[in-house]
Amino acid sequence: MEDVVLVDVNDNLLGTMDKLEAHKKGELHRAFSVFIFNEKNELLLQQRAFEKYHSGGLWTNTCCSHPKASENVLEACQRRLMEEMGFSTELDFVTTFIYKANLDHDLIEHELDHVYIGKYNESPKPNLNEVNAWKYIELNELEKDMKLFPENYTVWFKIIYAKVKKHLLATK
Repeated sequence: MEDVVLVDVNDNLLGTMDKLEAHKKGELHRAFSVFIFNEKNELLLQQRAFEKYHSGGLWTNTCCSHPKASENVLEACQRRLMEEMGFSTELDFVTTFIYKANLDHDLIEHELDHVYIGKYNESPKPNLNEVNAWKYIELNELEKDMKLFPENYTVWFKIIYAKVKKHLLATK
């Protein structure tokens, strides 16, 4: 069993709970999302493994997960980026925000999400238990595809992408 860190709206620790139970009850918990871009400013997407307990086979940002109670969020980002995609790179904090959304299998995603971005130009070496496929994609192409086929993308990615794009435009 894997626990998530329960938090209040100010990201203060309230305790821990089994990950699946937290998603069944819709409890607010700490999470993170990592967006990796190459030198062409293409975003590295992953297609989640089909066997994942929710959102299997859907395309999403480079890496996302939950920190353990014993680690800070940046450490968790680095750990999961290596576990999921097989590489490490410097990450910069972008924002935090709260969202709540219904998922498949009667699960509820209610997360205080910490968003980080980084640069990487190599091919990842994904963990096939986590990732079915990957691709670098130009942002205009991604946006067209998300409009045509929104069902192919995770609910959180569609929410977070707009925030990351706003950040990227503000830093140009």
